[in-house]
Amino acid sequence: MLYLKTLILVVQLLSALGVIGLVLLQHGKGADMGAAFGSGASGSLFGATGSANFLSCTTAILAAVFFVTTLALTYIGSYKPQVSVGVLGNAPVAASAPAAVKAASGTASPVSAAPASAAPGNDVPK
Repeated sequence: MLYLKTLILVVQLLSALGVIGLVLLQHGKGADMGAAFGSGASGSLFGATGSANFLSCTTAILAAVFFVTTLALTYIGSYKPQVSVGVLGNAPVAASAPAAVKAASGTASPVSAAPASAAPGNDVPK
């Protein structure tokens, strides 16, 4: 499960960086004015309008990958496995069973009558 989570996190990081790069490469609505002064895109690799379609399509695909990986990480992060109680099912806790037996028989010793907070290690904050 850890390898899957790491893989999804790497894919999410790469898609986020790809979206950032592609958004910065695209030119906005006011960029067409620059073509009038000699910096036209007609001589580019994809032609005058081909780069806009390619970049916007690639940006949309990477954004979809980013959203899917975000949802997957949310689902994996909220997964809490059930604790198995073993073969006995809902058996009482072993530490409380001897105290309950002594209290029922009426032969509780002074040592076992001490409160649970006086036991060593119980005063440590968690």
